[in-house]
Order: sequence, then C-alpha cells, then structure tokens
Amino acid sequence: MLIKQLSVPKSSVTTISEETTLEDAIQLLEDTGFRCVPVLDKSGKIFRGNIYKMHIYRHKANGGDMSLPVTHLLKNATKYVHLSSSFFKIFFMIKDLPYITVLDDNNHFYGILTHSTLIDLLQQSWSLDQGSFVLTIASPGEKGDLANISKLINRHCSIMSCITLDVQRENMLRRMIMTLEPGVTRKTVDEISRVLDKKGYKVVQVEDLHND
Repeated sequence: MLIKQLSVPKSSVTTISEETTLEDAIQLLEDTGFRCVPVLDKSGKIFRGNIYKMHIYRHKANGGDMSLPVTHLLKNATKYVHLSSSFFKIFFMIKDLPYITVLDDNNHFYGILTHSTLIDLLQQSWSLDQGSFVLTIASPGEKGDLANISKLINRHCSIMSCITLDVQRENMLRRMIMTLEPGVTRKTVDEISRVLDKKGYKVVQVEDLHND
C-alpha cells in the first residue's frame, strides 16, 4: 500500500490525549515546535481531531480557561484517510493541512501523511532529478492528443513522466508537462518542438533541468 509506505507511523508521531488541558497542550506545542498535533482518545487508538497552537493562543488571549481539555478546541475531526483509501483522495483532503491523519482498517489511528511528503513524491514522479528537459505542450484537448504527442516525442527520445492539466475549460485547451530522458540535447528538443508545431501542438515552455 502506497499510503502505508509514505505514512509516519504512530510510534514516531507526537500525539496527546483528549484529557490533556489546553495549558499542557500549548507547552507541548512550544517544546516540539509543531503548529498542531493529533488528539487521541483515552485508549490511544481513536483519532479525535487536531489541536492547533494558534487556536489555543487565541483562546488564551480572549481570557479563556486554560484548564479546559483540548477537546474544547478540536479541529479537523473528519479530516482523515484510511490505509486502503485511494491515493488521489489525499490531494482533496490535505489541501492547507500540514498533514492528514491515517487510520487502519479498524478505524484506529495508524499515523500521519505529511504535506511535505506529498510534495517530495510529486517531485520524484516528475523525474526532476534524473531528466534532461521538461516540455510544457499545449494541445486543443481533442481525443487522442496525448497518444499522438507521446508517439511523436518517442521517435526522438523516451518520456520519463507526464502530467496533464486542464487550464482553460472554456475552450478545452490542455497542457501536458513531459520530462524527457537523460542525455537529450537542445538540438533534439528543437526538432521535437518543430515536429509538434507542424502537427498542431505548441511547446510553450522548455526547461533545462541542468542549466536553468
């Protein structure tokens, strides 16, 4: 399971009990430097939500009772995924969160998947460390465009990764971001651009991963 491989397991995650007071929670957050941590129930198995440093300080600044339990300021109680969840679900869930909570098949707290881990994964999927050039190619958004463009490029070199973006829904203009294999020369890239342009596809940007 990809989610399991990418997650930080419970044993390595700083968590606090739902019985912890706001005063103790803010001290923990200050000591660790985290802006928020997961809150678990008394058994240490059930995820209750996240407690954020900023919400505690706001509560304190407004004269709030710091002896209240952290459950008084819980957030993100429904923000979690399962080990068996679709990987794409994470991108819709995590958004501005520093991490997304991961539950096992018994709905017990398994660990967290951090925002930075997802960014690192995307960087790896784009092959930025191994590729030569990244081409951003605009197409009309017609059926078969991806196959046609890939076929034209593969006549000159291999494609290490590809991501498609729908940037203008009104006219269905699509952009494809393709990373080319190592060793490709600028001359080859220029030839690819010429061929694509002749077929109605436009290379709108070329990034040299080693010189830019």
